[in-house]
Amino acid sequence: MAISQRNKISINFSSVGMTDVVFNLLIFFMLTSTLVHPNALKLLLPKGSNITSAKPLTTVSITSDLNYFVEMQPVNIDDLESILKQKLGDKPDTYISLHADKSVPFESVVKVLNIAQSNNYKLIIATSPK
Repeated sequence: MAISQRNKISINFSSVGMTDVVFNLLIFFMLTSTLVHPNALKLLLPKGSNITSAKPLTTVSITSDLNYFVEMQPVNIDDLESILKQKLGDKPDTYISLHADKSVPFESVVKVLNIAQSNNYKLIIATSPK
């Protein structure tokens, strides 16, 4: 009486499971990379714990050497108000995100605050998490 094995081990390699994993990782990284908005300006933001749900229409950045940027475009402080008016217009409830390095003097931040207040823009001051 010959005893035969019912379950034979296959020598062939099936890569179907590995293909599914790689495809899912590809989709995951493609989706997360589109959600990240890298800020090319290297700023050391002050620490804060408040979170806002408002979506700013543009960003104003002040670097440690007192250079002003609207999004990634360098601007002069004297031209900042006209550039913001041109970019944003007179839309109600317009939010601007202010990214100021923590070494920037408060006087420079107040200049941007005054421009925002005179044009009825709402300002969000960006901070890094504690």
